[in-house]
Amino acid sequence: MVRHIVIWNFKEGLSEEENRQNALTVKKELENLTSVIEGIVELKVYVDALPSSNRNVILNSLFVDEKALSEYQIHPEHKRVGLFVREVLQDRACMDYVE
Repeated sequence: MVRHIVIWNFKEGLSEEENRQNALTVKKELENLTSVIEGIVELKVYVDALPSSNRNVILNSLFVDEKALSEYQIHPEHKRVGLFVREVLQDRACMDYVE
């Protein structure tokens, strides 16, 4: 199994309400990929960060293997969602590892 974790901050210049709505849209769109892309074991997006956090949104996902992660990354639906994510989030950091 391969764990894929990505964290982001909100883009600057948007209101708190706009950021909240964008985060909820990111959550919905990314979590919907589990029904579209094979090889995803679980995929959760968290948007309610505590004040002690230095990022606003986290994607925590698990794939059956590295091939499944690679196929997810090039899948047209993932790319479509990624366009929106890049419009509203910044400062992406990622870590992938074998469990």
